Amino acid sequence: MAPPILKLDDIMLTFGVTPLLNGANLQVEPGDRICLVGRNGSGKSTLMKIAAGLVEAQSGEIFRHPSATIRYLDQAPDFAGYETVQAYAEAGLGPGDDAYRVTYLLEHLGLTGQEHPSSLSGGEARRAALVRVMAPEPDILMLDEPTNHLDLPTIEWLEGELQQTRSALVLISHDRRFLEKVSNSTVWLDRGQARRLSRGFGHFEEWRDKVLEEEELEQHKLGKAIEREEHWMRYGVTARRKRNMRRVGELQAMRADYRGHKGPTGSVQATAAEGRESGKLVIEADQITKAYGERTIVAPFSLRVHRGDCIGFVGPNGAGKTTLLKMLTGQLEPDTGKVKLGTNLEVATLDQKREDLNPNDTLAHYLTDGRGENLLVNGELKHVTGYMKDFLFQPEQARTPIRNLSGGERARLMLARILARPTNLLILDEPTNDLDIETLDLLQEIVSGFSGTVILVSHDRDFLDRTVTSTIAPVNPDAPDGRWIEYAGGYSDMMAQRKGASDEKKRAEKQEKAKSVSNAGAEPAKAKGKMSFKQKFALENLPREMEKTQLEIAQREERMADPNLFAKNPTVFNTLANEMSKLREKLETMEEEWLELEMLREQLEN
Repeated sequence: MAPPILKLDDIMLTFGVTPLLNGANLQVEPGDRICLVGRNGSGKSTLMKIAAGLVEAQSGEIFRHPSATIRYLDQAPDFAGYETVQAYAEAGLGPGDDAYRVTYLLEHLGLTGQEHPSSLSGGEARRAALVRVMAPEPDILMLDEPTNHLDLPTIEWLEGELQQTRSALVLISHDRRFLEKVSNSTVWLDRGQARRLSRGFGHFEEWRDKVLEEEELEQHKLGKAIEREEHWMRYGVTARRKRNMRRVGELQAMRADYRGHKGPTGSVQATAAEGRESGKLVIEADQITKAYGERTIVAPFSLRVHRGDCIGFVGPNGAGKTTLLKMLTGQLEPDTGKVKLGTNLEVATLDQKREDLNPNDTLAHYLTDGRGENLLVNGELKHVTGYMKDFLFQPEQARTPIRNLSGGERARLMLARILARPTNLLILDEPTNDLDIETLDLLQEIVSGFSGTVILVSHDRDFLDRTVTSTIAPVNPDAPDGRWIEYAGGYSDMMAQRKGASDEKKRAEKQEKAKSVSNAGAEPAKAKGKMSFKQKFALENLPREMEKTQLEIAQREERMADPNLFAKNPTVFNTLANEMSKLREKLETMEEEWLELEMLREQLEN
């Protein structure tokens, strides 16, 4: 085992009365890909900052290898003194670091390097900070929510970069798919302590549930043991004659452990406050378009949204997702075409920019709109502090200014407010940003169980797969030209359907190539010998096998063409999609074999 390049032992840190970190440990070795997980407010970012040397612990031991370089992704980068993003990024390089890495990373993160820092949006500032910390390829790279404000193509590119980097990684992210692909170890920060699983995030949730079950069982056993000891103290024959002071001391210790045990942080408890039922047709868009100058954002696009649909929008930043969403919901007029909204619509919107938040508002004032101490949720009058508890806020936070909340807590607060209002159409623009895994699970359950209609924009592939019934994406994601297309199912289903279309195109090209080989006038290279019996048999029988496979694919395509199939029976839809993917791979293999044999036959005959 390689010696650690960073080690934190028994780290203690308290804010107020309750310890945030209570004996937490963290060890980083070369090759580690550690994901740091835990509830919002559990101290993940604080522990990472202590490891990076940016926050001082109250007690505990910290070892950093003297020659080790550490880079930490700052959520609020300081650009003071830098005239360009390039200059800011290059300032993070050390002696011997390759300056070309800065140019390479800027290009892939959508920056030229010549931008003035004052002109950057929040997302661009985050990407500039990524360039600065990744370019030196440090011994330890610490990334706190690196995928926020990144589009899907960039997230997938970042996954590839991190999988190849020589740096050890410590990651905090809400993106399940990202953590599954990048991590090889998991540290769970829970009630001030850190537990480690030597496997990636894909195994975390099963392990966490098992740990909590075992903990609950141990508490139950401890309670029973205390009951037995108390019975002995009162009624045991020996106890009546002479107190056994050792057993008295053990009983007191057991009672202290039992009373002092803090169970896991409660889960968020909420459902959407559903309004009256909307009309069956919620939105009808007919050949709508939008352009800014010479750039087409939306080419003629038509869509019908029915009550109960859950539609996801995906695509690179700048493709026009939010513009299209605003046109569909009546917030923006199309240049041409018409949008008709259904009847009885009650809309609730979660804005990705969190512009609805006034940093000087208190939590209670924000949730009640300043109308006293109570709010109406699903027809039931609730005191604001009781409703706050459902979203894991403490009663004493009721008078806390919003500016004091973390990014995850702000997201949870906005979620609490929109879920309290009667609605039958939820508009969610990047709803997963800054949410912890448990709150993401809650949001997924709310969206999946909502009887109204949901339209959402997200870069979270796992969340899309778990919630949406159809996905709308640019026809050409690499170079969006305003054309949009709707796919049945979630993100993975969309990718499977795109792969199928791509495979069809490749097959057509191969068939065309085979024809050109047969009809070519040029003299091919001479081959000696003759075809074997096996080769002849394959050449004769492969066309029949290919025709049979094409028929099987067509049959499945016909069944999947039913627009209601995914909503009615997602299991059948996914089974058909998997079967079709395997059949297409089989067909592609047979076509390649047939093409090679046909070329061999031509050579031998000539």
